[in-house]
Amino acid sequence: MLLRVFFFFIVTFSAVAQEEVSVLVDSLANISSESEKSRISLSIASQLKNDDWDRALYYLEIAKKNAVDSESEKTIANYYNGAGDIFFSKDALDIALKYYLKAYDYYINQPSSDKSITLEQNLAVVYGRIKEPKKARTFFRKLHGYAEKENDIVLLAKILNNIGTSYLNSQVDSAKYYYERSENLLKTIPNEMQLKAYLNGNLGRTYFLKDSIEKAQKYFALAANYIEKDPTSRSQSKGWIYNTVSTYYEKINQLDSAIVYATKANEALSESKFSFENQAALQTLYKNYLKKKDYKNAAEYFQKYDAVRDSLNLEEKSANVEKIKVEQEYKNKEQIRELQDSKRRFRNYVLFLSLVSVLLLLGMLLYRFRNKLKNTKLEKQLAVAKQKELDTNLQLKNKELIGKAMVEIHRTEIIEEILQDLKEVKRKAAKKETQRAIDYIAKRLKRDTSSNIWEEFEMRFEQVHESFYKNLSDKHPDLTSRDKRLCALLKLNLTSKEIAQITGQSSKSVENARTRLRKKLEITHSDVELSAYLSSFGQKG
Repeated sequence: MLLRVFFFFIVTFSAVAQEEVSVLVDSLANISSESEKSRISLSIASQLKNDDWDRALYYLEIAKKNAVDSESEKTIANYYNGAGDIFFSKDALDIALKYYLKAYDYYINQPSSDKSITLEQNLAVVYGRIKEPKKARTFFRKLHGYAEKENDIVLLAKILNNIGTSYLNSQVDSAKYYYERSENLLKTIPNEMQLKAYLNGNLGRTYFLKDSIEKAQKYFALAANYIEKDPTSRSQSKGWIYNTVSTYYEKINQLDSAIVYATKANEALSESKFSFENQAALQTLYKNYLKKKDYKNAAEYFQKYDAVRDSLNLEEKSANVEKIKVEQEYKNKEQIRELQDSKRRFRNYVLFLSLVSVLLLLGMLLYRFRNKLKNTKLEKQLAVAKQKELDTNLQLKNKELIGKAMVEIHRTEIIEEILQDLKEVKRKAAKKETQRAIDYIAKRLKRDTSSNIWEEFEMRFEQVHESFYKNLSDKHPDLTSRDKRLCALLKLNLTSKEIAQITGQSSKSVENARTRLRKKLEITHSDVELSAYLSSFGQKG
């Protein structure tokens, strides 16, 4: 049967053998097997990681050398896996991930085993911690398949809890779905207080994100209750639960409750003072005491927080130094010296080439810039010329339109005068034949003037200013045909006097009509010119 894998996003990795460091060191001299030497060196490094990081790195290097010398793929994979565990415990997640992936290259081609499943669990957790939830979910779902095959309810609940957490910051409803599935599984299991504490803490965070404060508070209370009921719960687990509840109370501005739970987290982590969880607890304490204006306690907890932060920063710097060591291709001083000499010999050459390249690049950029500037200038000139041509054509069409309208109006006026004269002649004519001839002539003249002048004007106007009437009607649907006619004449930039001549009205009547039109167009209290406002309706769109 596959081993049950215990993990959360705050995960505990399987520990290597716990023999005394001094005994293990002594045993190295008496062992000939390179594989066993690698295993023991890893064990020493694991035990020294919290107390003497430099010595831990030294024994990691020995373990690596022994693994390589063993020429055993399995031993090398075990070294990478163990090194990944050590760097994960120091929160050097990028280095841990590199080691785990190298180990996984071996185990992915082997039959499933407890070690390969644990490694997939570790990869899932690391990807979750470095904000790559999709990759984390890939491994969690593989683990889910193993758990279903074994019908391991507790393991399934843990996996669903972790999948939910991978969705929490992006898809809250998806996170809630997986948490609730985990919750349903745990209803059949009376124990597992620690897992229930984690799950209820995550449900509390979920409902807080969904602005359901009452439900969030209920689940946070359950999380604290479960963790306090479990005498076997780890200090890191207690610290995470209490910090989660404390953060919730801080966000809803219940400072006293936030301080109570942050204090519990700090006390639970008394044996792990220099950890990120304890740093978070101390930060919450000093910030909330500061908000309460309790400067004495704020100063005290800030000093503790500062000490933990400095310690963690030092460890982070040490991890970064190790990262550089891991990536070096040359493993002895002679090769490093040769590389440095090679760099010195070529430095001036590289600098020269770099300078030439930069100058060439600047020359090319300058040439392209000048061409682009010239082209831009030509394009602008072309655009201006084209616009002038369009404006000129429009002015010509407007003049032609006005001219035709004036001719038609004057022709109509002349015909009207002739008709009046014919009426007078008919009245004086004595003969019936003369009267019938006059009627015939008058009828033909009336037929020639029967066409609607304004309909013809509007048709020609629409050909020049295609979308004017449509845009005007869309914006002001209540305008009458007379209003639209006046708008068209104003669009042609005609004065009131010119409009009066065309329409046969007095200039005063046209001015009154313009005032009424401004009111209908809702620009009475605006400084905008009426003709300028109407020009905007000539745009296509």
